[in-house]
Amino acid sequence: MRIRNVKNKEEIINRSKLIVRNPIEYRGKWNTLFNNNNPIYLEIGIGKGKFIIENAKKYTNINFIGIEKEDSIIPKALEKEEKLDNLRFILMNAYDIDSIFDKEISRIYLNFSDPWPKKRHEKRRLTANKFLVKYDNIFKDKNEIFLKTDNKEFFAYSIESLNNYGYKFKNITLDLVDSDDNVMTEYEKKFRDKGILINSLEAYKNK
Repeated sequence: MRIRNVKNKEEIINRSKLIVRNPIEYRGKWNTLFNNNNPIYLEIGIGKGKFIIENAKKYTNINFIGIEKEDSIIPKALEKEEKLDNLRFILMNAYDIDSIFDKEISRIYLNFSDPWPKKRHEKRRLTANKFLVKYDNIFKDKNEIFLKTDNKEFFAYSIESLNNYGYKFKNITLDLVDSDDNVMTEYEKKFRDKGILINSLEAYKNK
């Protein structure tokens, strides 16, 4: 996917009150940033921000953090910025995730992650073993991963990888049915409009 450059992206990022510019300072104490002890849900790769922003509006008793590595993507989310005390964004690579969180995340969302289809790029997939090890370090009470994708090969790989790592599954489907509980991402709406099926799962693992 070609990433289009956003005009004035630095200005948009710099003026946003939702961007956390020094995330490492909050490692182990993100509750102090939100000024509460509510659960923290993390979305890795936020797209244009529709999913995480709508969730933050809908579930005000949950804190949401979205991380995104592309500075040409995150301004799209920030342009939708509203006064949401339970929402923050971090501009970073997911590989460094365990350097800024320490046993304080209750759920991870992986929505339409890059499938990295070539075998030599397997280690970059967000459900590869190297990432699952990192997730162990940031989950609080138990591991909880919610995944949606249009890519059947990535979905099959993720099921195998998560299963081998000790995860159990609920609500696995190759054709996610829209409902009031399902907050769609921009990609999901685009794919649904084209008749493309959405694969979805919820994965859990006890400490």
